[in-house]
Amino acid sequence: MTQTLNLTINGTAQAIALDDPRATLLDVLRERLGLTGTKKGCDRGQCGACTVLIDGRRMNSCLALALSHDGADITTIEGLAEGDRLHPVQDAFLRHDGFQCGYCTPGQIMSAVALIAEAEAGLDPERVREGMSGNLCRCAAYAGITEAVLDATRTMTREDAA
Repeated sequence: MTQTLNLTINGTAQAIALDDPRATLLDVLRERLGLTGTKKGCDRGQCGACTVLIDGRRMNSCLALALSHDGADITTIEGLAEGDRLHPVQDAFLRHDGFQCGYCTPGQIMSAVALIAEAEAGLDPERVREGMSGNLCRCAAYAGITEAVLDATRTMTREDAA
């Protein structure tokens, strides 16, 4: 039995016919919609490589059944930049070498965007590290990731104040 899944993905409404009600959001994004920026890492919710924003909250898309998010607003790494202008978190990751191999980077960036929006970590490096602890980096680029999140927080705070 085919079911229709209605999502807004990166600002665009999508109606997706699903034959399998067990399809994860990760598989729908990557295999059905070609949005391969969201990575499949552990497929168990332990690494964070598949992090996306669902209605503004970060979530491991490998653990999210697609049908359970019918009507949701999904943001993936492909939806952060505005044309050629990178999101402040993306820009900060580049400036602070917040990546090495790059495989975990999309999930790290999406988690950082949500962490900054949650305003729980502020400019405390230890709280940033704790807030980002659900995203693993096998290359150990953690120092650059922490600096990038702190820098993006400062940049976005200045932009909000202006």
